[in-house]
Amino acid sequence: MFVDVVEAAAFGTNCYVLAPAAGEECLVVDPGIGVEAELLDRLRAHRLRPAAVLLTHGHLDHVWSVTPVCAAGGVAARIHGADRYRLADPLGGLGPQLRAALAAEFGPETRWQEPSDVVEVTDGETLRLAGLEVDVVHAPGHTEGSVMFAVRRPGREDLLLSGDVLFAGSVGRTDLPGGDTAALLHSLATRVLPLPDGTDVAPGHGPATTIGRERAVNPYLRQLVPPASEKEF
Repeated sequence: MFVDVVEAAAFGTNCYVLAPAAGEECLVVDPGIGVEAELLDRLRAHRLRPAAVLLTHGHLDHVWSVTPVCAAGGVAARIHGADRYRLADPLGGLGPQLRAALAAEFGPETRWQEPSDVVEVTDGETLRLAGLEVDVVHAPGHTEGSVMFAVRRPGREDLLLSGDVLFAGSVGRTDLPGGDTAALLHSLATRVLPLPDGTDVAPGHGPATTIGRERAVNPYLRQLVPPASEKEF
């Protein structure tokens, strides 16, 4: 499977490109701030044609470029229904200073438009797009509609696009509007910890990791795992 990543111009957001191979249709995941030009170059270089844009959640650093990317490819954006409202105003939860700073560097807020075609995804749904099978895993806590996308890889563990649910050594913050610490811990316990150790994790920010590594070193996961002496045998 072809996997490429374009780092956004702000907040270090990872925008992923997935395809069965170069020269085929692809999925674009979380096109953040300022990725359009580099993303287009990568698509041209590898002869890739977007079939859909997937959004792990509705925060602006993951959706800033969704409308031009969708428009350029003539494709729909897919987002969980609980975060659908965020596409109306992804800047809505920001303070005035940050809004002004982003507008000054990346363009006036009035330029924001929702994608013309938005499809809501649901927990447990399997998306069959661009020759790939992608399972939708609803994992609220960072936002109400945060999801992880588990890309099936025959003969191997899934590739988990974890968005801002799980990072290498950390997890997504819960102090922004719509965040819920208890919900995130529940998501980690029920949606992340049961995954096989060999699952590769491609997070929304920072380097790639594996479930096995995070189970061993991530303090947020370790607090959810009982000591060996307390486990049932």
